[in-house]
Amino acid sequence: MWTFTIRRVLIMLPQILLLSVVIFILAKMMPGDALTGLIDPNIGPEAIEAQREKLGLNNPWYVQYWNWITNVFQGNLGQSFQHKLPVSELVNQRLINTFWLSVMTLILTYAIAIPLGLISGRHNDTVADRLITGYTYIGFAAPIFIFALLMLFLFGFQLGWFPTSGSVEPGMVPGTLDYFISKLYHMLLPALSMALITTVSTVQYLRSEIIDTKQKDFVLLARSKGVSESRIYRNHIFRNSLLPVAAFFGYEITGLIGGSIFIENIFSYPGIGQLFLSSLMQRDTSVVTALVLLFGIASILGALISDIILSIIDPRIRMK
Repeated sequence: MWTFTIRRVLIMLPQILLLSVVIFILAKMMPGDALTGLIDPNIGPEAIEAQREKLGLNNPWYVQYWNWITNVFQGNLGQSFQHKLPVSELVNQRLINTFWLSVMTLILTYAIAIPLGLISGRHNDTVADRLITGYTYIGFAAPIFIFALLMLFLFGFQLGWFPTSGSVEPGMVPGTLDYFISKLYHMLLPALSMALITTVSTVQYLRSEIIDTKQKDFVLLARSKGVSESRIYRNHIFRNSLLPVAAFFGYEITGLIGGSIFIENIFSYPGIGQLFLSSLMQRDTSVVTALVLLFGIASILGALISDIILSIIDPRIRMK
């Protein structure tokens, strides 16, 4: 087990290094650079060129990359010209909001997906199964930003059940119970909007696993011995069907990254997804580069978590 984990971590390190090179090259191809927005346009070209030389922007790309990656390892992600703050400080301010939104989304995703998948798989080809599979087909077809806009319009503006922007009510004192409830209340609608879409693949996968497991020899043997149907489902079918779903937990993290960018902008939720899109529109290169690197590392870590869980469930994977 430990050998497999160490091997996967060692494979992950060059992936992160290659990812950083690709991100840096793509960032250099974007309009603007780290100097954009920091200077007065009325300054003469000689002063601008001197500043570029001072920042090392005239160095070869590999020298600039080395300077950038060494600064990243030291926690220095550069300066945001849009917010006039260090990028690391800016990301830290927003990261906590995105983290808790993702946690709530994951909780809602599995709270919705597991019961629906179990019902659909156990009672396949019934009215309940057709309704659930119909929901999953709609979920697969519906773009997350369209669905989120509908949720915002209906439950936020029309019914007024949820706030339509922000992460907490203004004036709340951090650390109090009212502050916590307000944070939870502001997260609920964006998290539910994302969960109702991301849950459909888990529902379909769990349904297929249950239908397949019902036909396995050990289940048929348990039935022939007179074991009750409820005990068969509880001890044999459900348990074996849930294990592969749990193994793909890490990939759910990767899916949340793309969804959070749309969700946070639609609900004006101050997280790193909203920060990423606004920085991209403003050509804030330092922030964009740091966030893409963060998203990429999160995706690689999500794949690592899934591989480790899969290796625990199926020891044969460790031999590959």
